[in-house]
Amino acid sequence: MTIRANTGARATHLRPRITLTPTDHKLLSGLANAAEVTMPDEAALLAQEVDRAHVLAKGRQPVDLVCMGSETTFEDDSGRVQRVTLVYPKDADISQGKISVLTPIGAALIGLKVGQTITWETRTGEIKRLTVREVRQPQLA
Repeated sequence: MTIRANTGARATHLRPRITLTPTDHKLLSGLANAAEVTMPDEAALLAQEVDRAHVLAKGRQPVDLVCMGSETTFEDDSGRVQRVTLVYPKDADISQGKISVLTPIGAALIGLKVGQTITWETRTGEIKRLTVREVRQPQLA
């Protein structure tokens, strides 16, 4: 369930540079810490992404950045296009397209910009790839 660089026997995982707003960095760090006991794998994955992220200066936020509350359109490696909103676990509802940042795909999406591609591993160990096609911020969605 990790997002890794080349690990030899396993497939190479593409980890592009990611960026977080100061607010998302702080709140997601806290979420990862709080989830360590109840969801250790998911918490470790989110913490890994938060730790490697570049944090923007306060008040700066590119409109094409996937952050909490963003409505994001992405294309997976099969060519399927999906539109989701990235939310905190308590607000997740897959039937409404709201996915938790504490899922492998949610952790993979956070901090990406339009055009970036990431390779990630599902809970079953399957390697997937997605490319962000569009991002709409909460105030613009």
